[in-house]
Amino acid sequence: MRSDGDTWGIVDSVGLTALGVAAFRALESIGPDALIRDDFAPWFVEAAGEPHFVALLADPASVGDIPFAGFMGLRTKFFDEFFLSAAASGVAQTVILAAGLDARAYRLDWPPSTTVFEVDQPKVLEFKAEVLAEHGARPKADRRSVAVDLREDWPAALEAAGFDRNKPVAWSAEGLLPYLPGAAHDALFARIDELSAPGSQLAVENISEGGDIERSAAIREKYFDKNPFGDLDVSELLYEDDRADPSLWMTEHGWSVQGAQPFELAARYGRPIPELPEELADLSARWTYMTAVK
Repeated sequence: MRSDGDTWGIVDSVGLTALGVAAFRALESIGPDALIRDDFAPWFVEAAGEPHFVALLADPASVGDIPFAGFMGLRTKFFDEFFLSAAASGVAQTVILAAGLDARAYRLDWPPSTTVFEVDQPKVLEFKAEVLAEHGARPKADRRSVAVDLREDWPAALEAAGFDRNKPVAWSAEGLLPYLPGAAHDALFARIDELSAPGSQLAVENISEGGDIERSAAIREKYFDKNPFGDLDVSELLYEDDRADPSLWMTEHGWSVQGAQPFELAARYGRPIPELPEELADLSARWTYMTAVK
């Protein structure tokens, strides 16, 4: 269970979900019709040595019928395209909030003079840096780690790392929002707005009202025989206290907002849309991928 000020490394609590995301990015990358290519993800899984995810990469079929790798492909491609589009439009600062084991600073072909700030817990960023250094990886942008908890004064740490609030920025909040308490969630968007010069852009993954934790867990257990995260009960890490709707909040504060659901992303990227039981389809529709421009 979560507590105020809790911390984690890469094989426990929220950190283990970042490792799981890396594992499923690796699985998506090896398919014949892969939407993404992340050659860095397996390095993190191997270095962490967590048995469930190591076994999963050794035998991808062991995940069963859970379409998690495919979902991760859709999500990753959405954010990849967002970043590259923002960069092509002239936005030279990128901030990846709760960066985890995201390797976009290494994977994507950034324009010259792009700076990528990665914000996350110190132990997570330390592990990531060690693994990348061991493999001699070189970023394709000016990558800067910002080791700070997003429940604390992360804007000060970001600016200390060289972030310039007077220049446009591309932000991402991917796989993040349910792990924040309501107060920190709302403060996140207020701080993003405050730090964003005109022309800034934002991409967010959000679960809308009605996608409550207990209901979601019960539906997954009903239809899937295996937990993609092994013995980790992700629902114990999430918050569902009161919080603002990101789309409405950003619109009210002058941002131009657009949104898409997973099935829309699947159609956009040429992936077949499976026929799902009604309650599972309804749960999927609660996920929203939002972009906003200031």
